[in-house]
Amino acid sequence: MPPVRPNLSIGDTLAAMNATIGILLALVRRGWSPASSSPAGQDVDVSIAESVFGLLESCVPEFDRLGVVREPSGSSLTGIVPTGTYPCRDGAIVDHWGERGLPVQAPDAGDGASRPGRGPALCGQRGPRGSPAGTGRPVAEWTSGLAAAEAQARCDAAAVPCGPIYSVRDLVQDAHFQARGCFEEVATRDGRPLKVPATVHPKLTATPGATLRGGPRLGEHTDEVLGSLLALPPGEIAALRSRGVIA
Repeated sequence: MPPVRPNLSIGDTLAAMNATIGILLALVRRGWSPASSSPAGQDVDVSIAESVFGLLESCVPEFDRLGVVREPSGSSLTGIVPTGTYPCRDGAIVDHWGERGLPVQAPDAGDGASRPGRGPALCGQRGPRGSPAGTGRPVAEWTSGLAAAEAQARCDAAAVPCGPIYSVRDLVQDAHFQARGCFEEVATRDGRPLKVPATVHPKLTATPGATLRGGPRLGEHTDEVLGSLLALPPGEIAALRSRGVIA
């Protein structure tokens, strides 16, 4: 199975988060040091590739001890069977059933200990490299005959963790995300409100984050940056503008 590229810039986001954490750790170190030592600053080295590397979980020890090279597996998770995405009559539902019983009549379902090696037969997951996907799919066949809400209700009744797969439309319309304040509105240049993700992670009770304004126009803060932050006199700013150095 060829690698699948997520349609998101995950590495960029992770690197930004790690940079923030690194800066905070460096500030804490300075705050805890004795005043007499006057600790100097330190570099915060962040890599996009290494930020993603930090999500590899047990891939490295699996390879080192067992020689296992974990391959892409579509919507399944290695060692957990059945888990994945399964079609319903009106959409799709994702589950993570693991060791729990299956709310589906499958004579060969087996128990939690025997399922990991039988992913292809049980739910159509791919086997080791070069082996075809199984043809017996009792889980997918069961979900295909139900609406997503009905499949989730039956899983809930059997204490099987599961949930629907959300699109961004579902997220925006979901009452839970709305109640948690996951969205904000900012004014755009044409005066119309624009819904954007709120600063929600992490939530701080005393100093909550907020989006103060939408994206600036090109050059909107040039005078502010040069005058207030860099202390350039108005005449020098005007000279830069007249020579085309700044817009």
